[in-house]
Amino acid sequence: MGDSIRSLVEGTEVRKRPLRVAILGAGAAGLCMAIKLQKSGIGDFTIFEKAASVGGTWRDNTYPGSGCDVPSMLYSYSFEPKPDWSRKFAPQPEIVEYFEGVARKYRLLPHIRFNTEITEARFDEAAGLWRLRAAGGEEFEANVLISGVGQLNRPAFPKLEGLNDFKGAAFHSARWDHSVDLAGKRVGVIGNGASAIQFVPEIAPKVGSLTIFQRTANWCVPKADRPFTEAEKARFRAFPWLVKLQRYLTYLTLERNYLAFVQGSWFGKLFERAALKEMEAHIKDPVLRKKLTPDYPAGCKRILLTNDWFPALARDNVHVETAHIAQVTENAVKTEDGVSHPVDVIIFATGFESTDFLAPMKIVGRGNAELNHVWAHGAEAHRGVAVAGFPNFFMLYGPNTNLGHNSIIFMIECQANYIAQCVEALQNSRLRYLDVRKDAMESFNRTLQKDMQKTVWAAGCSSWYKTADGKVTNNWSSFTAKYWWEMRHPDFAEYTLVGA
Repeated sequence: MGDSIRSLVEGTEVRKRPLRVAILGAGAAGLCMAIKLQKSGIGDFTIFEKAASVGGTWRDNTYPGSGCDVPSMLYSYSFEPKPDWSRKFAPQPEIVEYFEGVARKYRLLPHIRFNTEITEARFDEAAGLWRLRAAGGEEFEANVLISGVGQLNRPAFPKLEGLNDFKGAAFHSARWDHSVDLAGKRVGVIGNGASAIQFVPEIAPKVGSLTIFQRTANWCVPKADRPFTEAEKARFRAFPWLVKLQRYLTYLTLERNYLAFVQGSWFGKLFERAALKEMEAHIKDPVLRKKLTPDYPAGCKRILLTNDWFPALARDNVHVETAHIAQVTENAVKTEDGVSHPVDVIIFATGFESTDFLAPMKIVGRGNAELNHVWAHGAEAHRGVAVAGFPNFFMLYGPNTNLGHNSIIFMIECQANYIAQCVEALQNSRLRYLDVRKDAMESFNRTLQKDMQKTVWAAGCSSWYKTADGKVTNNWSSFTAKYWWEMRHPDFAEYTLVGA
């Protein structure tokens, strides 16, 4: 850092100035960011949450069997361990309860404006302020804008001819309609990804018939899940270091799994063999087994952890349909082979609009540049957190920070630490704003995309990790340890620093 930059950022003669921070979203990312700001001595922040409670995607995904595929000890903040998780992989209600408890313990609730959805944010370059507008028309100002809305918050729906003519109930798994009684009903599930493998085994014994309209087969491996015993929980409470040890060992185990996502790796072949062995143990019908065998390398799409998916598919009242859907009628789903599948209920398990980061929110930076236009050919950011031309704007769980092998909470903490240091620099200096340099951002992304070509995520299959053009915009391209190392401290030489 040059002397002139150092005088702006670290000038000891400069008093801390008032600084207002706006955080979008009260999910895992937004809560973490708020706590990191508190610990940095920055208390003037507001979390804008469009819903009436905290929890983000875990608050929204209440479908039967909803739970996490990352071990509980690691799917929690490092600074707020939980010694009494009920299971190795926590169910959705317990995860929401955890985040609600965090919000209360760190006294974040007074900082949250619930039922306030920010629809537009514009940067006022002269004032160095972000001017926010909510759906209800309210307007707010902030020196710093931080998005914690993540990648999995807007359900994706397929465009199906005739869907409006359907007379039965139809809903997305992420907006589960609990008023619909599925007992004895003919149910059609469109999609077979991470949500479907959790709720299908739950509803299959209750429904009359269940047809799964499969787009592509999944690589599914056994889930090493079980309840924690009362003795284990007692030991975790009595000896906090055991929780830290369990967390560390879990991290190392998952970090090793990145090797499975390197194209052509022997470790990836181990995953494939484990998945095929699991399927063969439960699926005896050779026709069904062929339908369920993927034709792409393991990891190109999300590897799914489950113990009850294949047994559910082997049930007499469950049918897997691989023909593409042609249209929806009043009471059926018709496939391109001409077969009509009668259904009373349609459940969409079709994931999220994951590559349209921050949409439909309108973010306008310097020179009236609109973020969605800047990202027209695929979202990218500097280290996943900053975008050139959008000063004092940061993201958590932004482009290329998702994982296929470890805990996103770990990544969020790395980002929150980095962003908190940037906000501290603004507070402790004469800076009006920080704006990451375009050349620094482009250099970072060239390296990232080059590394990405070595992974299975860049292989030929389509997935929610990448755009229709094939650009991987969601996943980090290496070990999380590398990301942690690069995010320990901001390099302000990568930024344009503009004084007051």
